[in-house]
Amino acid sequence: MTWTRNRPIGLVYHDKKKSFGGYTLYSPVRGHHADLLDAEGRIVHQWQHPEGLQHIKLLPNGNLLVHALPPEDAEGAEHIGGCAAALLELDRNSKVVWEYRDPYMHHDYQRLPNGNTLVVRWDKMPADSAARVQGGYIADDDPEWMWGDVVREIDPEGNTVDEWRTWEHLNPDHHVKCPLESRKEWLHLNSIEFTKDGDWLLSFRLSSTVVIVNARTGRPRWRWGAGVLSHQHHATWLRNGHILLFDNGCHRREMPSFSQVVEVDPKTKKVVWSYQSEMILGLFSFMISGCQRLPNGNTFIAEGASGHLFEVTKSGETVWEYVSPWALSHPRFGVTTAVFRAYRIADDDPRLEGLPLAPAKYARFNTRISAGKTLSRDVEPGVKRAAKKAPAKKGTARKRS
Repeated sequence: MTWTRNRPIGLVYHDKKKSFGGYTLYSPVRGHHADLLDAEGRIVHQWQHPEGLQHIKLLPNGNLLVHALPPEDAEGAEHIGGCAAALLELDRNSKVVWEYRDPYMHHDYQRLPNGNTLVVRWDKMPADSAARVQGGYIADDDPEWMWGDVVREIDPEGNTVDEWRTWEHLNPDHHVKCPLESRKEWLHLNSIEFTKDGDWLLSFRLSSTVVIVNARTGRPRWRWGAGVLSHQHHATWLRNGHILLFDNGCHRREMPSFSQVVEVDPKTKKVVWSYQSEMILGLFSFMISGCQRLPNGNTFIAEGASGHLFEVTKSGETVWEYVSPWALSHPRFGVTTAVFRAYRIADDDPRLEGLPLAPAKYARFNTRISAGKTLSRDVEPGVKRAAKKAPAKKGTARKRS
């Protein structure tokens, strides 16, 4: 959704008969809170933390697992987009009940059924591995080394259980960097999800490739996207065995550039469904973004760069539409309404059981949003609630009593 000075914010459209309904969970990029919206676009619950809530996931126990913002004095890998200073677990009252700190974490994470957690992080690649990487260009501020992606499994105490390193398992001939990206990092892993068998579904932005990795052996068993996708995000596994993803399209070979949501059958590697805007550039996000297939067959889409959240039917009809009202400052992009990712949650989802859902409690926000007034840092919750504290040691975890 192109930015205009007078563009609508909040709930733009809602077809109650065709929409799946439910609640929408999201947090603004560079924000210090997360909003849970009802189907009418009203804030009914918020989580807050002074370290920021950059990427959020609702856990089976009803707690919120969040990536905090990177440290203000970030150096090295922490300057790459998507980095986080800490992984925090918040209860429904925003109290931290568990935390893990590592400034090399970025983009995504997953809580495992056994209580362990997978975190995505950067590490320095060996020089001989980096030399094999093809593509990219050398920028003036590139480090002397190349950053590579690592999937680390940690236990509840923060101990490293296992690590999977991209350069030890992936073939550089199959993962050539986009020529328009610098060589400071290789692949830029931006999402990790699971197949029905528990294998990893990984999205690598800089090679425009989606990969399935055997979670037991670490070996890749399927890959797709090179030459078709362009810097995609959020590959997810569907119940029908297909893969759904947001194809950003920012460095597409053909013109014009455009974004789309794509469903691919991994057996045939054929696109079986896609969504694009009827209007040129009506859907375009050069970064972040995500998508989710809903139980009624509709698709929920987060057009991340503009903070545009909407739901479409299988035929492409928009049946619910919301624009984030939060316009917050970003060190690279200035004032932005961006949303990294968003999720639709069913009305009867057990994770919401007992959660106070009170739009009246957030009337000061809801009233301003319904009046078309953008919300900015001066009214954002969670920013001045606590003094800045010294971070824990790198790569450490602890439970909070």
